[in-house]
Amino acid sequence: MKCLKDFEADLNKCSKCGLCQSACPLFDLTQNECAVSKGKFIMLHGVATGRLKLSKNINKYIDMCLKCGKCNKFCPSGIDVTQILSVAKYEYMRTTFLGKVINFLMSKYVFGNFIKFGQIISKPFRPQKKAKEGLKVVYFKGCVNQICPHTDNYLNKIFKNHPIEIIEPDFECCGLPFLSEGNLERFEQTAKYNLGLLDRNFDYLVTDCASCESTISEYSKYFPEIKTVPDEKSVNWGNLIALRGIKFRFKKPVTVTFHKPCHLKNDYFLTKILENCENVNYVEMDNYDDCCGFAGSFGVKNRELSLKLSKKKAENIKKTNADYVITTCPSCVLGLKQGLIATCKTKVVSLLEFLAMGAEG
Repeated sequence: MKCLKDFEADLNKCSKCGLCQSACPLFDLTQNECAVSKGKFIMLHGVATGRLKLSKNINKYIDMCLKCGKCNKFCPSGIDVTQILSVAKYEYMRTTFLGKVINFLMSKYVFGNFIKFGQIISKPFRPQKKAKEGLKVVYFKGCVNQICPHTDNYLNKIFKNHPIEIIEPDFECCGLPFLSEGNLERFEQTAKYNLGLLDRNFDYLVTDCASCESTISEYSKYFPEIKTVPDEKSVNWGNLIALRGIKFRFKKPVTVTFHKPCHLKNDYFLTKILENCENVNYVEMDNYDDCCGFAGSFGVKNRELSLKLSKKKAENIKKTNADYVITTCPSCVLGLKQGLIATCKTKVVSLLEFLAMGAEG
């Protein structure tokens, strides 16, 4: 497992050019250079070389990050910002009492059993599985859908008349909450466990959460010895629905807009799906791929900034006058609702929830 010292050369590569400032939603909001990767790198380079201590104040700025990855794409030096911040968070959290408490709460005994309990109490509300032959799809549900049964019902409606076998191994969380809180041991445990359940033949590994899909694809970035699922076999439900050419008919005309989650690899599927939706009018909002502001624990630790970003996103949604804003991430659903609460008629829905409304009965 890497330590911050291993990234000293990368931190030194930062030329302080400031291109990350143009990409960072938080810098645009705060004009604080410690909120952007350039400022964080100056501090962390001091830590890596021993000139600074990884203090509570530095940790505050590590947490002031959406983990959206936009600065990664803009960095001319190719520095992996999110990986460095995750390792820095790990080094800080393992030295504090609070860090040890949080790590315990994230253990299999606490977090894992909480998810198991959610599965048990939600089971009576899920549709009974029917044996089907066809495309073999391994479904990575993610924590939210392990607890909430709604998505199972949406999938049942959408694929009712299509030959698809949905396989559901007993996956754990994708590990993103552990990674964000610097619990790299738990993250490694989860990554190896989840991939160990993929030893059977399947056509696709499918998620309906952009963050889960992104995290699973990056397991090997943190643990090079781990073999991950090839990109062409790891997709979201939107990709698969578009590929199958499933048609949807809405009884009344509706107007929709789309929020692209920061972690969504691509949204090419959207155009194809909308072409197959009768009575649906699409209006693209301004900056449709800007962060919703929630970003997991960021929404708790940086409440004021989170609300400002959500309200900024809500203003762009309101301009479309859409009946629905669609997204493909449970965390983004919360962020969008946070911004839109009591301000406009637009309803926030997941892609699957929206398509289930127009599924053939």
